[in-house]
Amino acid sequence: MGIIQASIPIFFVLIAVELLWSQVSGRRVVRLNDSLSDLSCGILSQLAGIFTKLFTIGIFIWVGERASIQLLLPFVPAWPERAPFVDAAGIPGFGVDIAALASWSVVFVLVDFCYYWSHRYAHEINILWAGHVVHHQSEEYNLPVALRQSALHGLMSWVFYVPLAVIGVPWRMFVACNAINLVYQFWIHTRAVGTMGRVTEYVMNTPSHHRVHHGVNPKYQDRNYAGVFIVFDRWFGTFVQEADEPVYGITKPLRSWNPLWANVHVFVQIAKDAWHAERWMDKLRIVFGRPGWRPSELGEIERPREVSAETFVKFDPPVPAPLAWYGFVQFASALVAGFLLLQRAGTMPVALAAAPAFFVTLALAGVGGVFERARWARSLETARLLATAAACGGLLYTGLAPGLVAWSVLAFAVVSLAVLWAYRGELTEVELAPLM
Repeated sequence: MGIIQASIPIFFVLIAVELLWSQVSGRRVVRLNDSLSDLSCGILSQLAGIFTKLFTIGIFIWVGERASIQLLLPFVPAWPERAPFVDAAGIPGFGVDIAALASWSVVFVLVDFCYYWSHRYAHEINILWAGHVVHHQSEEYNLPVALRQSALHGLMSWVFYVPLAVIGVPWRMFVACNAINLVYQFWIHTRAVGTMGRVTEYVMNTPSHHRVHHGVNPKYQDRNYAGVFIVFDRWFGTFVQEADEPVYGITKPLRSWNPLWANVHVFVQIAKDAWHAERWMDKLRIVFGRPGWRPSELGEIERPREVSAETFVKFDPPVPAPLAWYGFVQFASALVAGFLLLQRAGTMPVALAAAPAFFVTLALAGVGGVFERARWARSLETARLLATAAACGGLLYTGLAPGLVAWSVLAFAVVSLAVLWAYRGELTEVELAPLM
């Protein structure tokens, strides 16, 4: 199991702590619909990683084996990859291997340096923004937002880390340092922590700095890109101090809880704008220019507008309690199924993981539709639950699955279908976003 997957239980413990702080402090920083949408995007991102990491890590390995500086200049030493903390016998312990510790420390800083530029260009190039925008769509700022990640951005961001392969960084060191970098960023997505002292705030990325990054206010737009070390923003002119609490979200709100639409909506907009643009240079600028730019024939350029917490209206369609419980239970089942799949993904063929990943994805899309009260959610959920029941019946007939498991899932599908149809009349809202 990877570092990020192993950290998932810790993430949920900290989310529970933040919920407790919210109750004690009287500050409502978590909404069920918003948080389930965040977590749904996070699950899709991890499931996509089962299939995309073979590509992205494969490129890193390929470059390292064919174009590293150590191959071109054999006198350049390799990076020590051994464990930095060992005992006298070389077994992991409390001793320190200075060379290995220095190697790991330098690689960690270099990974964060590459992350800064990857993150910065994800805000400055439209096609990269299309992948990264998922992380900014929430109109709240809490720990679940940290898990709101794109399923597609990794297919584009890998290019920023190729220089590390060129200088010979071993791929296992890169993967480990990158994972630790991302795990660090989890805890800074909170309003429960203010500022943390002059030295810490000057060097490290903190909740105060990262709240600025998620702000939709014009003065906070495209600032504080740091992963771990905020000094990169200070050096490259992108740092802004938090003055007052930001309004969170994106300049053109998503207004949907559907994680599939969350992942593709900017790609769809880019494709539409590029198709209708009259000049080829404009088509290229739509794809590779700054987000929000459009040629004059397609309307005005989208610019950040002043917002305030008092006037900003969050997307929060009301949902009857029974439907909310239905959506929560379906999400919980998808979460468990996704976690079990991630645990076994490393030992099963990629093609075999596709079917359960597809069913989990459909379930998460259905949950989003339920919390929008969208008409399409009724059809999607009905089809999904009937397919689940049919699959369980087939497994019971063939004996390919343990009877207790198959019967339990079958009963769950039948009861869920009954609840869905009992309240199907509530799913009548006009679609706020396409299904996909």
